[in-house]
Amino acid sequence: MRAVIQRVSAASVVVNDQTISKIAFGLMVLLGIEESDSMDDIKWLSKKIVNLRIFNDPNGVMNLSLSEIKGDAIVVSQFTLHAATKKGNRPSYIKAAKPDVAIPLYEAFVRQMEIDLGKKIGTGIFGADMKVALVNDGPVTIIIDTKNKDI
Repeated sequence: MRAVIQRVSAASVVVNDQTISKIAFGLMVLLGIEESDSMDDIKWLSKKIVNLRIFNDPNGVMNLSLSEIKGDAIVVSQFTLHAATKKGNRPSYIKAAKPDVAIPLYEAFVRQMEIDLGKKIGTGIFGADMKVALVNDGPVTIIIDTKNKDI
């Protein structure tokens, strides 16, 4: 699994002119799923995201987690995070999981984040044409890949 995590002061997801999810302060998580991803990846990534200390404490130091600030989150599935661009100019998405694998893993990830965070989180609609809007606070953007935990 690959995630792009953005600290936001506002974020929303719109599908067919209807707001599906909307938050104020928290995290926008764009999630890419591979065929080889598992529940181990889900549990590790969810815990990592919920506990990342990327929110300012009273001294202005990034020392607090989403859990500690009781912030909100939106998770949007994004297969393009697994684009391979090594050859040519047209990205290949061969590593991205097909919907029959990706949808259950995406739903399991959302459930796990809700458990780890202790509250409902927002989502997009898998496979839909979504309009994702956000105000990146900081800006703070972090990329995490469960296949490369050393970074």
